[in-house]
Amino acid sequence: MKTLSLKLDETIFHETEEITEQLKLPRNRYINEAISIYNQLNKRKILKNKLREESKLSAIDSMEILMEMELLQDEN
Repeated sequence: MKTLSLKLDETIFHETEEITEQLKLPRNRYINEAISIYNQLNKRKILKNKLREESKLSAIDSMEILMEMELLQDEN
């Protein structure tokens, strides 16, 4: 495990303290789980954006191929 220093806004800290007390969960475990969930969320956002961009490129290529095929059909 890595050790780090973390500064939290007062409200976030107090909310975290209240929740960890109610869940009877160590603050460290709670923060680790929260960051893990946030990482998963951001990985999905990154993948979604990447797929969107690749889909746009694919659509452009598909249209170019379709136009070329239409030209070939017109020539025959």
